Amino acid sequence: MSQATETGDVTGTKDKDYNLIWFTEQCLNNALRLETYIKDAERDGDNELADLFRKAQSDSRKGAEQGKALLRSRMSG
Repeated sequence: MSQATETGDVTGTKDKDYNLIWFTEQCLNNALRLETYIKDAERDGDNELADLFRKAQSDSRKGAEQGKALLRSRMSG
């Protein structure tokens, strides 16, 4: 069975729930990775690029917070 056809039978987690968990994790990972990219750009004096990465990092943090909030509400309800 490929991951494309897995609907929770193998993992015990519905696709939509797994997707929410995956999304939240990826947002958090992206925020961490972008911190490195920001420092690299700053080290090279490229403020325009650093600003782009800061914006992307802010968006990733926002996505992570939204994902965590939705996970919390679904786990408590």
